[in-house]
Amino acid sequence: MRSSYDMITLTMWLLKQEQEGVIDNEMTIVLSSISTACKQIASLVQRAPISNLTGVQGATNVQGEDQKKLDVISNEVFSNCLRWSGRTGVIASEEEDVPVAVEESYSGNYIVVFDPLDGSSNIDAAVSTGSIFGIYSPSDECHIGDDATLDEVTQMCIVNVCQPGSNLLAAGYCMYSSSVIFVLTIGTGVYVFTLDPMYGEFVLTQEKVQIPKSGKIYSFNEGNYALWDDKLKKYMDSLKEPGTSGKPYSARYIGSLVGDFHRTMLYGGIYGYPSDQKSKNGKLRLLYECAPMSFIAEQAGGKGSDGHQRVLDIMPTAVHQRVPLYVGSVEEVEKVEKFLSSE
Repeated sequence: MRSSYDMITLTMWLLKQEQEGVIDNEMTIVLSSISTACKQIASLVQRAPISNLTGVQGATNVQGEDQKKLDVISNEVFSNCLRWSGRTGVIASEEEDVPVAVEESYSGNYIVVFDPLDGSSNIDAAVSTGSIFGIYSPSDECHIGDDATLDEVTQMCIVNVCQPGSNLLAAGYCMYSSSVIFVLTIGTGVYVFTLDPMYGEFVLTQEKVQIPKSGKIYSFNEGNYALWDDKLKKYMDSLKEPGTSGKPYSARYIGSLVGDFHRTMLYGGIYGYPSDQKSKNGKLRLLYECAPMSFIAEQAGGKGSDGHQRVLDIMPTAVHQRVPLYVGSVEEVEKVEKFLSSE
């Protein structure tokens, strides 16, 4: 029986995976760097009102969205931690126009894509936010020579980054909420670590998490209902019918992908951000949000779909490409797919 003082930290867990040959030393360093960035961002988020970091920076990002002060700072924190790790060749952020080749280490083995602060519109109200990341191997077609021009480097970075989610080696997210939760998969199931403020370490709190096969919670922004396709409206209406159980589905929507996904993973149900008349491809980005979250969902026995196909099979054609997302319990995702494919 394990003593109550016997705890497994993220660092110990990563070293164990390395020892067992599941990941290499470089991946251990990259994941360790990401966890350091998350601790830093967690501290910034918690102190944001005191440090005057709430509100809008005054610039807009490549998506045309207002960048909050913390978006900008979190992006820097994430980028710096990855650069200094010396193990990443290319980093791509939702906040940057194009992927960036890391000057200090073109030889770095890994490509990291990330959304440094998802749900940042919630910061001023102190509601859950999070960071999302995915890690790929370099694409075979890409080798950046020493004499490559800046344009060639940029082009090669884009080729490297535009990989389908099925190529992901690792993915995860860190949720900044009542606890700071670091969720990670390296392709062997989903593991949950919680930041212990006493030690400043992420401690293993759940292993091999499984999404329930079905669940009675749905998480959609129903404010857009009038803009939805009729098939999706029918699906949504069906959730509100009492059905054989005599109880309709419950609606829960935070407006922060990380928070809504985390609840869906633990309790079952479905999270959806569909396309509508205003956003033809939905609002979420394939590389930075949909693919990593779908990989985590599948590793937990769930499913991620764009309504018609597996998200991990979609080949990105642009670094900031958007796709609709339906993710969560297998039965719930299949149910929405059935409605969307009906005549």
